[in-house]
Amino acid sequence: MRTRRLIALTMLATALAVPFYALPAIAKEGDVERAGSCSRSSDWKLKLSPEDGGLEVDFEVDQNVVGAKWKVVMKHDGYRFFRDRRTTKPPSGSFEVRRVINNKSGSDRVTAKARNLRTGEVCRGAAKI
Repeated sequence: MRTRRLIALTMLATALAVPFYALPAIAKEGDVERAGSCSRSSDWKLKLSPEDGGLEVDFEVDQNVVGAKWKVVMKHDGYRFFRDRRTTKPPSGSFEVRRVINNKSGSDRVTAKARNLRTGEVCRGAAKI
């Protein structure tokens, strides 16, 4: 009986672990992804991808609350290229900003900041490619 339980638990653990090992394969070669926690309970993700001579920037904030308003600012090597407001959408309670910017020679550093207009929560992310 204990052996069967041990085998079942091992199989379950293996089945649950496989998707986590498969996740990096989803990103294209050359992409840079960073993620982290915000100042409260939200999470952010910043992805940089080479795109036809440019650089695709994808910034996402997941709050799990629909209808929250955020002020978003993104910079490329210190120069602002995006400033606007976003509202979290159903079903996930998140928002996403995608832009294609010029890919300068050498390394490129992109920073993103979002501030919840009601709670003051702040999400900050940076990535270099």
